[in-house]
Amino acid sequence: MKRLLLACCLTAATTSAFAQAVCVVADPTGTPLNVRTAPNGSIVGALYNGTRVSLLNIVADRSGQTWALIAPLGPGKRGYVFRNYLAC
Repeated sequence: MKRLLLACCLTAATTSAFAQAVCVVADPTGTPLNVRTAPNGSIVGALYNGTRVSLLNIVADRSGQTWALIAPLGPGKRGYVFRNYLAC
């Protein structure tokens, strides 16, 4: 039981650390950055360069590419974006 409680606390602490990170969309192509349902998933929206977002989590896809789960601080959709296109 103690191990389960410790695991839950560590998970919450890790998630909280990401939630406090604020990043800015910095897509070098100059086009809006696609927001997806999952890494390489369906597109649900797009964000322009300079948009501020909260970094909620970082994951890697099957090919090892890094994706970030984000939530815009203003209008926009929550979802996954290619991590290399964020400046944190």
